[in-house]
Amino acid sequence: MDFKLTPRQENLKNKIRKFAEEKIEPIAFQLDTDNAFPEDIVKELGKMSVMGLPYPKEYGGAGEDFLSYILAVEELSRIDAGMGVILSAHVSLGSWPIMEFGTEVQKKKYLKPLASGEKIGAFGLTETNAGSDAGETETTAVLNGDYYILNGSKVFITNADYADTYIVFASTAPEMKTKGISAFIVEKGWDGFTFGVHYNKMGIRSSATAELIFNNVRVPKENLLGEEGQGFKIAMKTLEGGRIGIASQALGIAQGAYEKALNYSKERVQFGKPICRQQAIAFKLADMATKIRAARFMVYSAAERKQNRESYGTEAAMAKQYASDICLEVVNDAVQIFGGSGYIKGFAVERMYRDAKICTIYEGTNEIQRLIISNDILGKPKTSAEKTPNKDDSVSVTPKPSKPLTGNRKGILIQNGTAEEKVHELLKAVGKDNMISKRDDVDLYDSIGSADVVCSIGLGLSSEKDLPIITNLTKAMNAVIGCSRPFAEERKWLPLDRFVGISGQKFHGSLYIAIGISGQIQHLRGIQDAGTIVAINIDPNAPIFKNADYGIVGDLYEIVPALTEMLNK
Repeated sequence: MDFKLTPRQENLKNKIRKFAEEKIEPIAFQLDTDNAFPEDIVKELGKMSVMGLPYPKEYGGAGEDFLSYILAVEELSRIDAGMGVILSAHVSLGSWPIMEFGTEVQKKKYLKPLASGEKIGAFGLTETNAGSDAGETETTAVLNGDYYILNGSKVFITNADYADTYIVFASTAPEMKTKGISAFIVEKGWDGFTFGVHYNKMGIRSSATAELIFNNVRVPKENLLGEEGQGFKIAMKTLEGGRIGIASQALGIAQGAYEKALNYSKERVQFGKPICRQQAIAFKLADMATKIRAARFMVYSAAERKQNRESYGTEAAMAKQYASDICLEVVNDAVQIFGGSGYIKGFAVERMYRDAKICTIYEGTNEIQRLIISNDILGKPKTSAEKTPNKDDSVSVTPKPSKPLTGNRKGILIQNGTAEEKVHELLKAVGKDNMISKRDDVDLYDSIGSADVVCSIGLGLSSEKDLPIITNLTKAMNAVIGCSRPFAEERKWLPLDRFVGISGQKFHGSLYIAIGISGQIQHLRGIQDAGTIVAINIDPNAPIFKNADYGIVGDLYEIVPALTEMLNK
């Protein structure tokens, strides 16, 4: 049993550390503040062969072992956790499934540019209603000739939309539940494949995280990864390895925070001596160092087992759960050692405190890790699982549809006809009188919480100069104006007190009209009590339609003026 790195691994570790300190640390604060993806840094890592460390040279990789890659994630995360997860998501999630399950043609076409750093990879599994329970996948892929037609969406996807190649999971046989999920290699730029807005995250802000949207995307049959129905197995095996990457990220954050706190404690003098000589602080430092050392051995051991192709699923879960748990404890102590300064932006430990939390959530929450570990110890409990249908069954199992977040809604969708015809059909269904508030003296900027009718706009509006299109409709409805969070916070086209959502304004009135709003969870939570919800969106698969009573599929630049004109008549 050898607890030392090889000279080759030590050299790589030192090389990445030097690069991170010289190239990333000077801009880490800016990347965090601007929520900016470090494209130039990623390109440099590609030239250094870091983006394909554990893959064979014949496929564009560096030909190093898996632990070398884990060391790289740790060293990058020691300086900037966002940079660490960019690498981890690219290597463990976006590339490994192709290496492990891909055909030779797929490896040459997709793995080589990924491993060489020419392209970036990403992994699309999580959905609004399929988080820890990935078996509830609602994205579908229907075979039609030489193509699978992909429809649905994925949320919280790391590296979107900077990634070029995506491993996407979709149901090819919904009645088969997990055994009906398949995996596909999907390319950025294909018709119908678009992206939602980047999430404004608490931490790891230098990494990009966005929604993937699929609207009748044609995926060639040859881009099926593995066989039909193998998708869930591919996803679970991929996540097992990915957890070691996240464990390494947590380890790096903890190491960075510990070093910052240690150095500060030696410099900060109180009561006539450095605070590190105060027993309370000295003991904190001792506990921090001990936890990090224990976590490091767990992470490296799991990496070694994976490299040796030994069973590593439980060890990966243990490493991820423990490293991320102690990471939170270490950064909390680091902030405490810094005192008030640790609570101020500009001090690295403040950023690390925000970065640390995500490590207990993604690639399997720590609750899921404990479930994996306990099942391995005790054996999986026997359940009366649903019978899996096969071709000989006379009765099929129909998947239970997910309940809209806004409660029971009519879900009437108007898709056919001209803009005028669609608006006419909407007014016939809702009633023109019901589209206009009966209240007197309504101001555009009255309180949303006490309003009867609200007209809200989202990122479907492409320019601020077009805002009068929406205000004209709002006036025609005698309504109050609202918007989505990104519209107010990021674009700043309306005041912050106009955004509707779980952390914004809550609407309780009779009619809410959502224009160009995709329907993120945060927004939907703010309109749960609406009497009637009407949605206008160009994307027929936008989640807002499942949460609305009436919806018009169409260009808001055509629909809204037509609706305004008819209401004014």
